[in-house]
Amino acid sequence: MIALDEKQGTELVREAFNRHKSIVATLRRESVSNRKDRLVKLRDWIHSNRTAIHEAMYSDFQKNPTEVDTIELFHVLQEIKHTLSNLDVWSHPQKIDAPLTLLGTRSFIQYEPRGVCLIISPWNYPFSLCVGPMVSALAAGNAVVLKPSEMTPHVAAVISRMVKEVFDPAVVSCFEGGPEVSTQLLKLPFDHIFFTGSPAIGKVVMKAASENLASVTLELGGKSPVIITDGASLNDAAKRIAFTKFVNNGQTCLAPDYVLIDEKLKDSFTKKLIEQVKKLFAENGGSIEKSAYYCRIVNQKHFARLNDLLSDALQNGAQLELGGNVNATTRFIHPIVLTNVSASSRIMEEEIFGPILPIISYKSTSEAVSIVNSKPKALALYLFTNSTKLEKQILSETSAGGVCVNDCGIHFFHHNLPFGGVNNSGIGKSHGHYGFLTFSNEKPVLKQRGGLTSTLPFFPPYTKFSQRFMDWFLKLF
Repeated sequence: MIALDEKQGTELVREAFNRHKSIVATLRRESVSNRKDRLVKLRDWIHSNRTAIHEAMYSDFQKNPTEVDTIELFHVLQEIKHTLSNLDVWSHPQKIDAPLTLLGTRSFIQYEPRGVCLIISPWNYPFSLCVGPMVSALAAGNAVVLKPSEMTPHVAAVISRMVKEVFDPAVVSCFEGGPEVSTQLLKLPFDHIFFTGSPAIGKVVMKAASENLASVTLELGGKSPVIITDGASLNDAAKRIAFTKFVNNGQTCLAPDYVLIDEKLKDSFTKKLIEQVKKLFAENGGSIEKSAYYCRIVNQKHFARLNDLLSDALQNGAQLELGGNVNATTRFIHPIVLTNVSASSRIMEEEIFGPILPIISYKSTSEAVSIVNSKPKALALYLFTNSTKLEKQILSETSAGGVCVNDCGIHFFHHNLPFGGVNNSGIGKSHGHYGFLTFSNEKPVLKQRGGLTSTLPFFPPYTKFSQRFMDWFLKLF
């Protein structure tokens, strides 16, 4: 484990970076089997240390072990298995057909590692959103520096121990600590930076990366909307929205941020949603606060922020449809459902990132689309409908990093789909093959034969014949 203080910070960070830089050439030459071996060791360590991960998650969040397995560990283990099954194909040079103008040449794309990669991960899913990108980075043959979030110190400590026990320190290192550590790391000329967090900090990361012209992947967030149209199954919608919104106490970048629903359905849906929240999170029909299925807000700062958002919404006329106990000592906030929310309230301008769900009615699909398009592009859009026509309309008239139709959030676990945002919600894609490509340089290679080739007629000297040839040639295009 590497923990930094102010005096040691710069020196330790620089030493680790130089150590990684020195092994890059070796990693570039090594076989794919070596990369696979690292992933196998990582997989085995996770299986052997599940209990330690569970305990760390409970200490930081009061997360249920089954929830940790379902969301955090399943994602990482699935990424490893999928990568092990496909890495030989992904890493093999890809043959590219030549255009007519380059007949006789041979071309292919060679996938090479970017070099030394920095992964800065968030606190809301502190294991999967740190280790998941590392799987892709190692699969592509890179050296990796991990910076887990200081807001979940127990999980960060487990990740540090994992790195020490599984990897050569020249290949992977891990730095714990706060923003001062990230600041030190971002000064270094990494070859790629993968950041998951808020748009505000994403801008800081991108600005720092520009100083060294480092490429970036930014997995951000935003106000992910739900649109429910007339004819949709309200029972299905209520259950799936309730789970995706309130799991992890709403601290999910993919969580539905607000619901837009046909005004004829609002009252019925609100009732069904409240029923589903109680079924899912109130253990044996008891108090949600005492339930083992419902975790806590990560710290007092975020607890206070959410209380302020709620107070502002209520002061601006929002109606409380579902609420309950709030306990500052244990950072417990009961699932909250609001209606009649003012468009000018803070809760409709900021990403909520907590267990508060506004429900807003609309009169027409165009009105719903207009509300969505009035906000920065979100990480996800969720649509519940049985109309193919409305589905096509909304897909074509809105923009989001990803879309789920008649479900929420599950596209994150589809390893054959690219995952990521657009503009305010992110730059670049991850998961599966797309994660491998993110951490690779797709190097084009063209091999020309000797002697007479198709390009020679384009060489000078430019004669009258050359001009007549170009006159004829350009007409082909």
